[in-house]
Amino acid sequence: MLVTLALTPEIGRAATRLKLVQVPGAGLDRIDRSALPSGVALANVYGHETGIAEYVIGAMLTLTREFTRVGAALRAGEWTSQWAVGIKPPPPWPELAGRTIGILGYGRIGEAVARRVRAFDMKICTIRRSAHGNSEDPDVLGGPDMTDEVLRRSDYVVIAMPATPETIGSIDRRRLGLLKPTAFLVNVSRAEIVDEDALYEALARRSIAGAALDVGIAIHARPVLQHRRRALFVNCRTY
Repeated sequence: MLVTLALTPEIGRAATRLKLVQVPGAGLDRIDRSALPSGVALANVYGHETGIAEYVIGAMLTLTREFTRVGAALRAGEWTSQWAVGIKPPPPWPELAGRTIGILGYGRIGEAVARRVRAFDMKICTIRRSAHGNSEDPDVLGGPDMTDEVLRRSDYVVIAMPATPETIGSIDRRRLGLLKPTAFLVNVSRAEIVDEDALYEALARRSIAGAALDVGIAIHARPVLQHRRRALFVNCRTY
């Protein structure tokens, strides 16, 4: 048995006694299936959706309440509070309640996120590849053809769909332009799904409010790291 996140032709040729390739996660996009020797089984796992869903909740709260900025201000001796004395009070804190979360990908991770945001009284709209599988779920708008509508409606967009030829690069400049200027993007899937140059531009122009990326950042897109006030970059693996 080989436990790995990736399989290359070189590994496949060297593994002459291999019987099983076990991926310690849900995504199989880094497995070159043509490199699997004949008769070798391929398996993935689930169970990590709880930790990822909790990351999504934490990221939304951190971005919405600006915990990073407020914490830094407090350490610098500035108390930005409705109750602070001698300074102009900040606007009331925004709340998750009543806001709309759009979930792109309604598998185990998407469903785990939905269960938790219901406790915050959020509205949910989502898509999945096989929309008929959740035909009785009122939160499911439909299949991938409803992506644009989910983006237009949402105050928070969570990307939880797998990386496939259809999804890679699908959140491009045009689709990022559909988001509200007050919307936040949370990607817990794969970096390749989002056009990182377009995301950088959206953050730089403030055409979206911020982003949380629990994914790898490509070298060519490192400039996006300059926008830490509007982007939260915490890559926290749960397995």
